[in-house]
Amino acid sequence: MAITVAAATAAGAASVPTLLPATPAAASPAVGVVPVASPFALPAPSGPFAVGREVLHLTDGSRPDPWMPGRARELMVSMFYPAVALPGRPARYLSVAEARLLLDDRGATGVITPEDLSATRTAAVLSAPARHGRYPLVVLSPGFTLHRHTLTHLAEELASRGHVVAAVDHAYESAATDFPGGRTLTCAACTVLKGQGDAGYARVATGRARDLSFVLDRLTGDRPAWRHARLIDRGRIGMAGHSIGGNATAVTMAADPRVRAGINMDGGFSEPVPAGGLNGRPFLLLGAPSAIPAGSWLRDWPLLDGWKRWLDVTGSGHMDFTDIPVLGEQAGIPDPGFPLSGSRAAQITRDYVAAFFDRHLRGVPQPLLDGPSPDHPEVVFQKTSTKI
Repeated sequence: MAITVAAATAAGAASVPTLLPATPAAASPAVGVVPVASPFALPAPSGPFAVGREVLHLTDGSRPDPWMPGRARELMVSMFYPAVALPGRPARYLSVAEARLLLDDRGATGVITPEDLSATRTAAVLSAPARHGRYPLVVLSPGFTLHRHTLTHLAEELASRGHVVAAVDHAYESAATDFPGGRTLTCAACTVLKGQGDAGYARVATGRARDLSFVLDRLTGDRPAWRHARLIDRGRIGMAGHSIGGNATAVTMAADPRVRAGINMDGGFSEPVPAGGLNGRPFLLLGAPSAIPAGSWLRDWPLLDGWKRWLDVTGSGHMDFTDIPVLGEQAGIPDPGFPLSGSRAAQITRDYVAAFFDRHLRGVPQPLLDGPSPDHPEVVFQKTSTKI
C-alpha cells in the first residue's frame, strides 16, 4: 500500500493532510510483488513477530527542495511494523531501476543483475495486518547516495522485536529512488555539492534533520499520514542513521526533543554536535576502526552529555552497517580490505542497535552494552559513560 501525503503548512503545524489514492502495486516498481526468483536473501529477523511493510510518499509543501528549488521537498518512507502472521505478498526489496543505478554507483554493474538484486528475498509482507499494541518508533536515515532499502535487514529485525520503523529516503540524495508518477530521482545533490567537502555534508545533515522532524510530524500529529499510526507510542521515539544519516540523527536530536535516543553508524560529524549537547539523551557511536569518523568523534565525544558508548567493530568497513556486504558475500564478492563477513557484520549491527533501543526506549537492561562480550569479540569498547 502506498499513500501520498501533501502538507501545505509548516512542518509541525496541525493540518489536515491531502490523501490521494494509492498507486496500484502492479504499476509501482517500489512496492510491487517480487517478480522472479533471486539468489539473494537478507538474514531472517530473530524477533517473535511477523513483519509488515507499507510505503508513504510525503510532500512538505511549505519547504522548497534544497537541491531542486523549484520543487517542494518530497520523501519516500518505508514503514515496517509488527504484523499478524498471515499469508501475503512479499514486499519487493527495490525496483529494477533503483537496483540498476545502485549497482552503477557501487561499481558492481555486470557482477550482479539488477533483476536479481531487485528480487532479493526479505521477510516483510506487503500491507500485512498490523499486530495490536503500542510500540516504540525508530526512524532510520541512510548514507549519502544510498537509499532507504539498504537498511532493510536492520528495519526488519527491529520490527520483528516490537518496534515500528520508518526508513526514510531523502529526495535527490541517493543514486536512485522511485517516486510516484514513474519518476526515478537520482543524486542531484552530488553535483551541487561536488568539491565542498565537510561544508557540503554539513548542509546535507542539517537538511535531513528538517526532513526527519517533518516525518515525525506526519506520523505522530493529530491527523497522521499512516493508517497504522495508532501503533506508535509517541513518548518512545528513537533514531539511527548510517554515515551522513548518523550525523543527521544527532542534528535532529539537538533540535527536536521528541527523539529520546540516537545512533550514529560510522558517520562523521560534519555538522558538529552543538556545544549545549543533546540535553542528556543517550547516544551510541557504532563504527569501523577507520579514519572516516574518528576525528570528529574524538572532537564531539565530550559534547554527548548523556549515557553514551563508542564501539568499534574489528574487521569492518564503512558499508558494513548496511545490507550491501550481506549481498556482496552472497554474490561471492566480499571486500578483501575488510575481513569481517557480511553475515557477521549484519548480526553485530542488529544485536547492538536492538539492544540500545530496548534499553533506552523500553527500559529493559542490556548487559551487551555494559562491556565486552565473549559472543561478540569483534566489538571493542573504545569509550563509555553511563551518566543519565
